[in-house]
Amino acid sequence: MRLTKFTDLALRVTMRLAVLEPGASLTTRQVAEAMTIPYNHTAKAIARLQHLGVVEARRGRGGGLELTEFGRTASIGWLVRELEGEEEVVTCGGDTPCPLRAACSLRGALRAAQQAFYASLDPITVDQLVSSQSRPVLLSLS
Repeated sequence: MRLTKFTDLALRVTMRLAVLEPGASLTTRQVAEAMTIPYNHTAKAIARLQHLGVVEARRGRGGGLELTEFGRTASIGWLVRELEGEEEVVTCGGDTPCPLRAACSLRGALRAAQQAFYASLDPITVDQLVSSQSRPVLLSLS
């Protein structure tokens, strides 16, 4: 299973916000610069994370980005599903229908593998991702 660059970026942004001290916040520009990600890509990822209820964004003086409590406890499996969508690994048909479609078990096997991939991420929360070894590295990004 391969994640899109957008999902990878959104997960890294989430991890960076997860290590902020309570009450602290960062701007979208600060996150983009710290993570060496283009500002426009970062803004799109943050907008999606905000829509999902993972990130809270406040405008104006004293504003910034913070991870919500829901964002801290969110399952990585859930978050990846939301960011990636529920598309199957392989699609059959399209412009040229597959001649094996009636007797093929590949699609089902790949769908099962995809579900197993997500299931392996389900028990992991954002807070668990940023504990121990990754925390100091994430905090050093500024």
